Amino acid sequence: MPSPQDGTEAPEAGARRPAGALEAEVMAALWAGDGPMTAAAVHAALGAGLAYKTVLTVLGRLHAKGLLDRELAGRAHAYRPRRGPAEIAAEQMNAALRRGPQRTEVLQHFVDTLDPDEQAALRALLDSGN
Repeated sequence: MPSPQDGTEAPEAGARRPAGALEAEVMAALWAGDGPMTAAAVHAALGAGLAYKTVLTVLGRLHAKGLLDRELAGRAHAYRPRRGPAEIAAEQMNAALRRGPQRTEVLQHFVDTLDPDEQAALRALLDSGN
């Protein structure tokens, strides 16, 4: 099953996903939705090969982590991401930067991996003072 986030194939039945991969797939499905989604809708969006109860557990964990809002939708709950994918990615990048003792070196390596258009966009953002 392709991942909604990165297009990679899902693990074979019984194989374990990398840490955080299932949460990322669930978040990608929610971001792709048109609004709040029930566990059943998320399960359907993720496709076959994943137990409904697993999706329900992941949604509960994401809600407990503060990543999702939850509202009643009939007898079920509907979930909606609290922040968009860009905000989450920026938080993850900032957390990774704070873990390293040599932040300037980490930033330099990051900038070195950017293509010229991305470097120009970053430079424009820094120059704008935002």
